[in-house]
Amino acid sequence: MTTVLQRIAAQLSSRKHFSETAIERAIDAVADTFGCMIAGAGDLAVTGVTAAFASEIAGGGSAWLVAGGGAPSSIAALVNGTAAHALDFDDNFHPARAHASAVLVPALLATVAAGRPVSGRAFLSAYLAGLDAQAAVGFGVNPSHYNRGWHGTATVGAVGAAAGVAQLLGASEEETAQAMSLAASLACGPKGQFGTLAKPLHAGIAARNAVEAARLAIAGIRGRLDILERPQGFLDLFGGDDPRAWTDLRPEPAHIIERRGLVTKRHPCCASTHRAIDALLELKRDYGLTADDIVSIDTKVGVSAFRNLAYAEPADEMQARFSMQYCLATAFLNGSVSLGDFTRSAVSRPDVRMLAKRITMESYSADEEKGNERLPHIVTVRLSDGTTLRRQRLHAKGSVEDPLSTQERREKFEDCLKWGNRQPGCDLYARLRRLNEAADLWTELGMANHSRKAELLAGPETV
Repeated sequence: MTTVLQRIAAQLSSRKHFSETAIERAIDAVADTFGCMIAGAGDLAVTGVTAAFASEIAGGGSAWLVAGGGAPSSIAALVNGTAAHALDFDDNFHPARAHASAVLVPALLATVAAGRPVSGRAFLSAYLAGLDAQAAVGFGVNPSHYNRGWHGTATVGAVGAAAGVAQLLGASEEETAQAMSLAASLACGPKGQFGTLAKPLHAGIAARNAVEAARLAIAGIRGRLDILERPQGFLDLFGGDDPRAWTDLRPEPAHIIERRGLVTKRHPCCASTHRAIDALLELKRDYGLTADDIVSIDTKVGVSAFRNLAYAEPADEMQARFSMQYCLATAFLNGSVSLGDFTRSAVSRPDVRMLAKRITMESYSADEEKGNERLPHIVTVRLSDGTTLRRQRLHAKGSVEDPLSTQERREKFEDCLKWGNRQPGCDLYARLRRLNEAADLWTELGMANHSRKAELLAGPETV
């Protein structure tokens, strides 16, 4: 009998061509992830990882590091994956319940080296294969897996990304299935770590696991190909209370990125806050509200979002990213949420603290959620004159249903460059937008200069 992993690997192998829409959205995702990596390169999580592996990094390596220098591929995937997720500004992918690109892009980049030309088209094709695999694995276990408390980025993300890396390394269909099997043995990540430095580390570990699983599979290490569905396998152990398994999984003509897309984040904080932020900002704009008008702000969110947002009174910037109260108060007072709002000093602002005390959060019940893949997040604002205003959002800004404009994407990238102390206005964004045309990423993205920190990603032209 054909196993689930064999079916997924066959589906990846059968897809020889991608539509222009799929390629364009993949380019958007890769460019956005590069921006997030650059912005996150100096974060405590990343400096901690580089310090932990300082001796390995000092020895150099063929793989590029966003923080400067080179390292062995596994270490590069770990560092760059952590950087991509460090500020929680990277994209979301609902079918996998994962930060898909924060795992996929660093894992794929770890295979790019001098002397091994990788074209932009091959890189994008591998990205799309890995995304497809993440969606297929997630199909059988989510949302039950995620609601049970597993961080899909670290679990589903690693298994799917292993398929993408295997494809980029030229693996056979059998080796691709085996790479996913081995990654299933490496996958882990509890959501109880949200609000700590371990959370962005999950993405780095997942990227490293994907690289190592693919290389091990190609070298001949074998696992069970029925490890997703068999007793004591992934579904049995990780599926949660109500998994649906893969019986109804069917190949689709259109790629998952065309049908579902990704959510490009507009706000650098947990995605569980985003729909409420968007709804509150709409109410503020539409009714000209000020803080003095507000008696209370009440939010209703999904069960998993409620559990993710565990910090009503955050003590630091990591906890603040997982605080509905902090994120809503900041958004209302500033008119937006920016990278600069997640520092120790910003978290201590008295006006934010004062407004946050008027904000509450509740969740839908399990019965309300049952049978619904998605329910709107609702914001209710009570005003001092007795008026009650209500707004709901089913989709966040940055989703396929409400996408960022080309200008907004570019502005986000420039903000990330500034936060990462890189000069805005360099041609990196333009080079990333031409990714599909690149004959060799190592040359096109300036990775040949990776050993000299000042020239990181400068490319042929000087930044």
